[in-house]
Formats: sequence, C-alpha cells, structure tokens
Amino acid sequence: MGKNIESNLANTPHFNPLNPQEFRKQPHEMVDFIPDYYQNIDSYPVLSQVQPGYLRANLPQNAPSLPESLETILEDVKNQIIPGMTHWLSPNFFAFFPSTVSTAGFLGEMLCTCFNSVGFNWIASPAATELEMLLPKSFMFQGTGGGVIQNTTSEAILVTLIAARDKALDVDGSGNLNKFVVYASDQTHSTFAKACKMVGISPRNIRLIPTTIDAGFSLSPIQLKAAVEADMENGLVPLYLCVTLGTTSTTAVDPIELLAGVAKEHGMWVHVDAAYAGSACICPEFRHHLNGVELVDSLSLSPHKWLLSGLDCWVKNPTALVKALSTNPEYLRNKQSESDSVVDFKDWKVGTGRRFKSLRLWLIFRTYGVVNLQDHIRSDVGMAKIFEDFVRSDPRFEIVVPREFGLVCFRLNPDETFGSDYTELSNQKLLDWVNSTGRVYMTHTKAGGIYVLRFAVGATLTGDNHVVAAWKLIKEGADALLKTV
Repeated sequence: MGKNIESNLANTPHFNPLNPQEFRKQPHEMVDFIPDYYQNIDSYPVLSQVQPGYLRANLPQNAPSLPESLETILEDVKNQIIPGMTHWLSPNFFAFFPSTVSTAGFLGEMLCTCFNSVGFNWIASPAATELEMLLPKSFMFQGTGGGVIQNTTSEAILVTLIAARDKALDVDGSGNLNKFVVYASDQTHSTFAKACKMVGISPRNIRLIPTTIDAGFSLSPIQLKAAVEADMENGLVPLYLCVTLGTTSTTAVDPIELLAGVAKEHGMWVHVDAAYAGSACICPEFRHHLNGVELVDSLSLSPHKWLLSGLDCWVKNPTALVKALSTNPEYLRNKQSESDSVVDFKDWKVGTGRRFKSLRLWLIFRTYGVVNLQDHIRSDVGMAKIFEDFVRSDPRFEIVVPREFGLVCFRLNPDETFGSDYTELSNQKLLDWVNSTGRVYMTHTKAGGIYVLRFAVGATLTGDNHVVAAWKLIKEGADALLKTV
C-alpha cells in the first residue's frame, strides 16, 4: 500500500509556482512590456473610451483549467486591458492629482514582493519595522513621536479619529459619543465625513465650516473659534480638528499655527491632512506652510502624489493611537514585544498584516537624493506656472484661485452678461469636448458655487511640450464653442 502511494506521488506532475529558473525568464518579458507601454503611452486615449461592461464580453467568465503562457496573457493585456485603462501615467493626464511612480519605486516594489514580509510585529520581520522607523527625520522615534506607513491618507484620518475618540472617552467617562463634535472646512476631503461616521460621530456634529473665495478657501481661525464656543455653550465637547495643507478642489492651505492654537485651547486633537502639498515642503520655499506643525497631534501625507512612490502616508504622535488600536492575542505574543523594547506596527493601524513598503521609499530616497526630488517638484510647479500664464494671456479665460503649487484652477468666462448658468454650461461643454478627444484628461470642481476647471501638473512623464499642447487643445475647443454663440 505504502509503495503504491509513493509510486503515484512520483508520477504526479509537480506544480512549482516559484521556480527560480522560470522566474529568471518571465520577469524579463514583463520588464520589456512595461517600458514599451511607457514609450507608447502618448498614443493611447488618456481617458478610456470603452463602455460599461466591455470586458465581460471580451474575456472568459471562468479561470482556465490548464495554464496559459505569459505571452498569451500579455496579448490579452494589450488588446483587452489597456483599452479599458485611464492612463494615470500619461504625460497628458492633468486630472485629479497625479499618482507618480519611478524606476526606483518599481525596484523597491519588486523587493517588497520578493521578501513577501507580513510585518505585523517586530519579530515577524525586524528589518521591515526598523527601516520604517528610520525613514524621515521629522517623524523620528523620539519622546512620544513616531511615524507609520498607512495604506492611504483616508486611513490615517480614520485611525487618528479613533485615537482621539478613545482618549476623550477616557477623560469624559460618560461613554456618550453624541456629545463629541469634529471640525474642518467645507473644502476638506470627503473622506473626513465618512471616517467620522465610521467612528460613531453623529452627522449632526460634523462641522464643515464655510470658506470664501476672498480668503482663498482657507479655514478661518475666527470662524473656527466661534463655532467651537457655540458648541460648548450647548453642552457639546470639541473633539477633533482636521486642517488641510492643499485641499483637493483648489489646493487651499489652512493656517496650521493659528488653527492649532484655537484647538489646543479646548483640548482638541489636531490632524493635518497634507496628502497633496506636504511633499512639496521638502523644498525650503514651501516650508512656511508647515509653521505650527509642532502643535499638532498627527500629520499625514501621500508620497505617491509627488515623491515618486506608491500610495502611502505617515502618521505622527502614536501614543493614543497605540492605546486605541492595540491587540495582543496569544499567538502573536513574544519576548521582544512583551518587553516593550520594540515597535509592533500592527497596533498603529486598522489591519494586522502589512507589507514591507518602506523599502520602496528607501530606494527612492537613496537613488535620487533630496536634490533631485526637490527639482522634480519645482519642475511640476514651473510647468503649472507656464499654464497659468497661458490662461492669463487669453481674455476669454480667468484664473479663479491664485496658484500655489502644481494645480491651476481656471474657467472660460467670455462674457459675464450671459450670467453664471451660461458660464457653467460653457465650461462643462468645453471640458467634455477636451476629454472626448482622448488627447488630454482634466477634471472639474465646484468651489464657492463656481464651476472650475482643474489642470493638475505632476504626472512623472509630463514635460513642457505636453503643457503647451494641452493649452492649444483647450483654446481650440474654446474657439469652436464660442463660434456657436
């Protein structure tokens, strides 16, 4: 009986999904595919032109019973996947905010996948924990400070809200969440209100304080103080303030120092959402936007927007965070963690497992150095300035909000006598036409009731020539649109 089993096992084909010899071959094919994609990316429509459901009609519904070659799979990527992609790395992508990558970022991602670390605590991968602790000097592990790579800035807001809530509940003792109030401007990212609801804050107690175009859509410390004092008079408890450094709609900058001063008078947790513009502060000319950051409890930024990395962020000041999120099941207990001599990042985030993401940032910092990263940011800001000058040179257009970083907020405003409804409709038509060409992709927003076109410079492959070509296309669309008036 035993011999028959051994014989059957010997004749069974061996499935080896990580064959070192095969691995030497297939990644070379992929490495050839990726540069070819980047070289040809200009030829693809930036905004995908497919209709909903297109992929279901073009690919099998079930996984194949037998393996297929990588060549066959890559052909399907070319013919079926790429047509359904909106090409975020196209040099003609000027929508939303950029999502940058780089050769060093790719190499770091390869190493991250190579080690396949699940670094929930120190002993699970000491290097994964300790490299992350060494990264940025402003988040060094000294005193109560420290930083952690979260999955997104949205998650950073969520976990700091949890920490602020639990800290306040410890002080209050009543367990009454309905008394807590949170504050932000009406320009704060929509994820803020979502995160507040997730931690149990009543929608009635989410204060999105109105901003004005005259103030550049920044949150007013005077208005914040008035809102806080009114809530306290009604028996409510100020809990959390979200300050934004570079809002999504217009890149407005809230005054950190003044707002934190108001919040600290009332014992509030202060979080700075610096997802977009925080990276720009590696350049000395932008660093003043961080004045007062020493007063805040947490800060998050997204390196993917300007530091040539994938989607991550840091959170500062972890003491309350760890207390709120710490778990210690028996199967994760170990001497090092029990001795409090190490950091276990599982207690700094929602999930337990975590990848070795710091490798990617480490490779970027070492491969390019601070000087090249600064030049990269300044180049994007310079191209945005070129576009801004184009807009100002054409009397049919206007700048809606002064440009600070790499985003230009503008609109077509040929004749004010037609009224705001006509102006909004004209800009909608212009945006639809530009995007329908496939040659450029932009998005819009509404700020202060004004329909605004957003031109966000920052894709890794974008150059001056792409900005010039985009402006020519926009003018072409305006010419055609205004001929029909």
